[in-house]
Amino acid sequence: MQQPGFLDDLRRMSARVGGNILLVQGAGGNSSVKHDDVLWVKASGAWLSEARDKAMFVPVELAGARAALAAGNEKMPVAGGFGEITLRASIETSLHALMPHPVVLHVHAVNTIAWAALDGVEGELAQRLQGLAWRQLPYRRPGLPLSQVVAEHTAKTRADVLILGNHGLLVGAESCDAAEALIAEVERRLELKPRAAPAGDLRALHRLCSGTAYRPASDEACHALATNPQNFALATKGSLYPDHVVFLGPALPSLAADGDLGKLVADAESQNVPPPVALLVPGAGAIIRQDASAGAEAMLVCLGLVVARIPETAKVRYLPGPEEQALLNWDAERYRQQMMKARSA
Repeated sequence: MQQPGFLDDLRRMSARVGGNILLVQGAGGNSSVKHDDVLWVKASGAWLSEARDKAMFVPVELAGARAALAAGNEKMPVAGGFGEITLRASIETSLHALMPHPVVLHVHAVNTIAWAALDGVEGELAQRLQGLAWRQLPYRRPGLPLSQVVAEHTAKTRADVLILGNHGLLVGAESCDAAEALIAEVERRLELKPRAAPAGDLRALHRLCSGTAYRPASDEACHALATNPQNFALATKGSLYPDHVVFLGPALPSLAADGDLGKLVADAESQNVPPPVALLVPGAGAIIRQDASAGAEAMLVCLGLVVARIPETAKVRYLPGPEEQALLNWDAERYRQQMMKARSA
């Protein structure tokens, strides 16, 4: 389906935002614009960074989407009159339909995620975001549950900025440029200095991976998860946000540099479970499966960027086990992963 010309501003803005790994990683994040009672929203599994080059915006009936949300229906109705549509709208389309703004932008901004995974920070958030129309919301699974809590909390007061618990950042604005500027302003105000970490020990990682289906991760942000003890403790204790679970599995397993990676894989296979997507090697760095998608590695980078920004004395709130299982068994997320694998093929 050819994308209408009025989407050009959305395409350009989406590509700029999607190309900044501090804001969007892989197929994470989504954007939309409302035009003539139609909501044009990013397709599930598409990469915002490729918005200039690929047709990725799906037309959804705005009134129908809001009616579906009110009825507790997660399936969003595609608008007619635009030819054959083979893509599926973003799993968070209901969020975009719910927000009254012409342009809505949702990102997994690393500073915001770091704050959104902490307890007891309401006062500091209020101070940093003073002057903005913002709200902080509790964690809910993306899709219908998240949209329902957004509807509940925004029914009383319009908000332009939503800090989504253990998830990310959602903003609404009158234009694409205004939405992009608002994202930048929030991240500027919430900026946290990342902890320093020694470089990864690539020699030790290559030695551990030799003869296996694993390789060292490509980015130093991934290795910092294992070379800084505080980062290691945070990353292996639990899951911080949905994409962490969906693409990397709950928490992150670890293996000593002199451990037996082949045995770990064999043990997993004997139990009919997939081997870990990635593992941390304390003091050395991170390794990842050779067949992992580019999106999965981007999520590992994101985890490194987020964890390094969590203050050492902070009270971290991890996703409960039932929420992790809900994400792993969610059909919408399995579809998104399939789309990402097809992109990598």
